[in-house]
Amino acid sequence: MNVLIVDDHMIIRRGLVQILDEFEDQYTSEQAADGVEAMQKLRKGHFDAVLLDVALGERDGFDVLKSVRSEFPKLGVVMLSVYPEAQFALRAIRSGANAYLNKGCSPAELTQAIQMACAGQVYLTAVTANLMASDLRKPTDRPPHERLSNREMQVLRLMAQGETVQHIAQALCLSGNTVSTYRARVFEKLELKNLVDLVNYTKQHGL
Repeated sequence: MNVLIVDDHMIIRRGLVQILDEFEDQYTSEQAADGVEAMQKLRKGHFDAVLLDVALGERDGFDVLKSVRSEFPKLGVVMLSVYPEAQFALRAIRSGANAYLNKGCSPAELTQAIQMACAGQVYLTAVTANLMASDLRKPTDRPPHERLSNREMQVLRLMAQGETVQHIAQALCLSGNTVSTYRARVFEKLELKNLVDLVNYTKQHGL
């Protein structure tokens, strides 16, 4: 199985390569430091799965996932993140990922998720399975940010970090007017009045 490792931190990429190298007969791997490089390599080579970081700097992992699903609908995708499952696992699965793992997971769990992703199956950790079960039982109790699109969630996180509209536009390769539109939608959907309310909301929900 040929796996593309996509992470903007070289030390993380090398660590993942080392883990996969322990299974010499099962895995080969290549690396990409960002979404642009990842898509270029996917178009040129053949891969069975992608290990995709959620936070990729200029291009969000969910944005890359959307491109992957558009061009390679059957490709296995395992999303990795330092963020706990409670924050992004359900969003990742809904967006088309085969698995969402915290970077503190064990090598055994990682390889199991890769194998299932390569087979076109969904791998759920115990935490993610519980989140999904709770979500099914109480669909009307979802927090407002669950209604945000992936792009709106990107803008929300950058706004909460204190980034200006101009900086967000540069980071996401969007126009300032487009970012302002997303910004307005975030405030509307979360029913917030100002940036202080937004920062408090993100802290309250661990975003």
